[in-house]
Amino acid sequence: MTTLVTGATGFIGGNLARALWSRGEDVRALVRPSANDLAIRGTGVAQATGDLLDSESVRRAAAGCETVYHCAATYSFWSPHPREVYRSNVAGTVNLLDAARQVGVRRVVFTSSVSTIGIPENGSRDPELLGTEEMAPRQALLIGDYKQSKYATEQIALAANDDEMEVVVVNPCAPVGEWDVKPTPTGQIPLSFARGKAPGYIATGMNLIDVGDVAEGHILAMERGIPGERYILGCRNLTLKEIFDILSTITGRRAPKIRIPHWAILGVAYFDEFVEGTLLRRPPTVPVEAIKITKHPMYVSSKKAVSELGLPQSPVEAALEKAIRWFRNYGYC
Repeated sequence: MTTLVTGATGFIGGNLARALWSRGEDVRALVRPSANDLAIRGTGVAQATGDLLDSESVRRAAAGCETVYHCAATYSFWSPHPREVYRSNVAGTVNLLDAARQVGVRRVVFTSSVSTIGIPENGSRDPELLGTEEMAPRQALLIGDYKQSKYATEQIALAANDDEMEVVVVNPCAPVGEWDVKPTPTGQIPLSFARGKAPGYIATGMNLIDVGDVAEGHILAMERGIPGERYILGCRNLTLKEIFDILSTITGRRAPKIRIPHWAILGVAYFDEFVEGTLLRRPPTVPVEAIKITKHPMYVSSKKAVSELGLPQSPVEAALEKAIRWFRNYGYC
């Protein structure tokens, strides 16, 4: 059986493709001609050249596959062409699902995001007050094209589920670990800390998970997930301050002690985005969209994925250590 993985040159998709290949599965990856294939280089993952916005190339890649993992997405909080993030994620998903149906794919696991999960307003880590799969997101918290596009694509994926093609949705939280080639906005947290570029912290929080567990969660969703359902792939809810304290233990660097007010870092972000983004036309170090998002901690529960899928819960300390080691070994630090 051949499995197609989109986004295999990215963080989650790369780890997933490697995990499937290591299990002896026949894995095919849809890869853009300009993509950096470091995440799957040296493996037996077959590469099919194409682009999600090119319908014919997607059909060629999906032909002969019984299952598809759709991990590809533009994961960015800034772009010189903002609406391209939305177009890439939404139109690309429509093309992928249409192609999968045309060539007879029987089952799809769609990678959504924790951004589409409803979060209680109080931002509590009380187990009874965490975001769950049953909660819809507040529209006010769907900030920017990335979050809005992920919500739209999730709705498209769920609507595509029927008797002919089963679709299961997974909602990864903040993954950390190896093969974060780009790196992702989440990966920038340990990388910036290791570089000594974390002078302070803001009052926010997120749910961290080992990217290896995220990959395993995808495979478990393919094997055991209920079609039309979504599953949060997460592990541990942590404040940013707690994450820095863990990174301090790992790296030996001093954790920042200064708490920066949200309004202050937002002002820095607007200035940085104007200089780097508008004037220099390069990705800003502190994107405005990312700072706006941090105002609302993303604390969620993974009980459903743990109980129904058997999602692993590896220690996040070990995942952060693997991330730091990988960044150092590949020259990022």
